[in-house]
Amino acid sequence: MFRAVCRRAARQLNTTSRCAVVGRRYLHAPVPFDWKDPLGANNLFTEEELAIAETAESYCQERMLPRVLGALYPTEAYRKEDFDKKILEEMGELGLLGATIQGYDCAGVSSVASGLITRAVERVDSGYRSGYSVQSALAMGGIEEFGTEELRERLLPKMAKGKLLGCFGLTEPNHGSDPGSMETTAKPHPSKKGYYVLSGSKTWITNSPIADVLLIWAKLESTGKIRGFVIERDQCPPGTLETPPIKNKNGLRASITGMIQMDECPVPEANMFPDVEGLKGPFSCLNSARYGIAWGTIGALEDCVARAREYALERKQFKDNPIAKYQLVQKKLADATTDAAYGILAAYQVGRLKDEGKVAPEMISMIKRQNCDRALVNARALQEIFGGNAVSDEYGIGRHVANLFVTQTYEGQSDIHSLILGRAITGIQAFC
Repeated sequence: MFRAVCRRAARQLNTTSRCAVVGRRYLHAPVPFDWKDPLGANNLFTEEELAIAETAESYCQERMLPRVLGALYPTEAYRKEDFDKKILEEMGELGLLGATIQGYDCAGVSSVASGLITRAVERVDSGYRSGYSVQSALAMGGIEEFGTEELRERLLPKMAKGKLLGCFGLTEPNHGSDPGSMETTAKPHPSKKGYYVLSGSKTWITNSPIADVLLIWAKLESTGKIRGFVIERDQCPPGTLETPPIKNKNGLRASITGMIQMDECPVPEANMFPDVEGLKGPFSCLNSARYGIAWGTIGALEDCVARAREYALERKQFKDNPIAKYQLVQKKLADATTDAAYGILAAYQVGRLKDEGKVAPEMISMIKRQNCDRALVNARALQEIFGGNAVSDEYGIGRHVANLFVTQTYEGQSDIHSLILGRAITGIQAFC
């Protein structure tokens, strides 16, 4: 009886399969492989998301890319560590800053659309993406999520246009992966009612030397609770706030990085986030930025693939053959293209869940860790295709490799995200 049922099922399956094959044969032509979109991710995006991606890509390639090495601009941003803050103003004019925020002159688009913007920016340079992410996800995102309505209405519209620039102060000289041990303190102003004074140092802060609005996390001296404060630079008396740049970086040279040094810097009590305390606040902001990094690093990897492919097709060796002909070169391109395609689909899935309110923080840790790691590993492998020419910054591949090391390190180094995932899998805390 069982065998008879199996035989009938097999006959039905074969008939169905033949019909399906015939149907496909006559109704559809074979689909060519697109190495730029290997798994057809573009079919998943809405028309609005595709239009936003096209706008961002056009701006980044036409206006941002020439600044990196000074092809059309005198800045030579990467070589001279010269970040042109007009970039954020230009992005603001296009509605790209704080893109997921509803209202306050922001676009209010999906998380996936925001990810596509980030991908386009980092395809040019991770340093530009860092400046964009800090403005949009960390500074604007933190104010939108935790600030008072007065702060939102007063600051966000100008930040959305790039008229006010922001930064995010969490990391300290002695406390990177352990922000709970921060030493920056806040206490009531000794003589000015309704004010706090902040003292301490933050370091490795993107945008800090040029920031007008500084989102600072500090411990209340009285309780030890971590609270968020918004410092407005033009309100600080001389000597209470300094933001010296950190120079001579090996990576992210196209962004501007600095410290934040506060010596009893006065902040109105109204500029303290009223309803969030502890690390929930900064970690919530960081999760939004980490999500963007998962998209951005894949953009950098995609640019590495395009550059390596072009070089391999043009470079000829061994009986005048393009080196793209050889197996080791093709394997490197295949590995990188595969990881980039998988990374985009993972970021897309998490973005949809994020907008549906179904995302777990560990999902963001997973895609941030995986996409950063695979982008760095593959970029290093693709760098080998260029041989000695990889040393020259005009080929771009070495710049991406240096940048991707930094993205793998900041906002949760990959080992830290491993521990976050391990804790979620086992239920056991491995941080202490």
